[in-house]
Amino acid sequence: MRAITITDQEFAQFQKLIHGIAGISMSTAKKPLVSGRLAKRLAHHGVGSYGEYFRLLQDDGSRGELQIAVDLLTTNETFFFREPKHFDFLRDKVLPHHRPGRPFRVWSAACSSGEEPYTLAMVLADGLGDAPWEIVGSDISTRVLEKARGGHYSLERVKGISQQHLSRHCLKGVGSQEGTFLIDRRLRQQVQFRQINLNEPLPQLGEFDVVFLRNVMIYFNMETKVQVVRRILPLLRPGGYFIVSHSESLNGVTDELKIVTPSIYRKPHA
Repeated sequence: MRAITITDQEFAQFQKLIHGIAGISMSTAKKPLVSGRLAKRLAHHGVGSYGEYFRLLQDDGSRGELQIAVDLLTTNETFFFREPKHFDFLRDKVLPHHRPGRPFRVWSAACSSGEEPYTLAMVLADGLGDAPWEIVGSDISTRVLEKARGGHYSLERVKGISQQHLSRHCLKGVGSQEGTFLIDRRLRQQVQFRQINLNEPLPQLGEFDVVFLRNVMIYFNMETKVQVVRRILPLLRPGGYFIVSHSESLNGVTDELKIVTPSIYRKPHA
């Protein structure tokens, strides 16, 4: 079966679609990614071109296929304890100053398949003892959220997790589950996963002590960055921390936060 190529015009249609839905700006360098990730959907529906598949999405009354396409085009790599200095900062500089009385709340605002929120859960469980805490993990992709809720991963994903964290917070699969590990139920019960599109008005989530918005804004243009951060900031408590990836910056995006160290910002107390 011959491979179907995507034309510049067809790629432009998907560029516009994903920017309109998720705020993601895809350069022409992403053309192979788009064609590669959607190729199986063309085969699944027996359509002969990317333009025909795009029209199918436009006529998708239930939006089921549209969600599949969005899932495929927005899913990005993630792993446990990615950019570890952020978790060290949380453990050493933030958690020791938390006053018990209300739950310490963290939002992982583009959590993909759950590695970031479960990393946060391990850090909070160790750092807060018996004090209550909650984590919200959100993503636009329903497919990765389903994976995240299960908390079940291949042993290939343990890279980055210390032996101490593994023995304390993870269960190694045996028998038919060999080669996998499961995040302990105590942690899973304190992590809530929700489908949230950061490019739309946000649902009622309550206030957070820390917001992680990492490795997301590199896909947004400046206008979208400004709008997304403006939506999130009211949910950050005064004195709370806003953390982006080491390759990102809020320079020019907002003047409501003060930089603590590159990639870590703080909302001033009122």
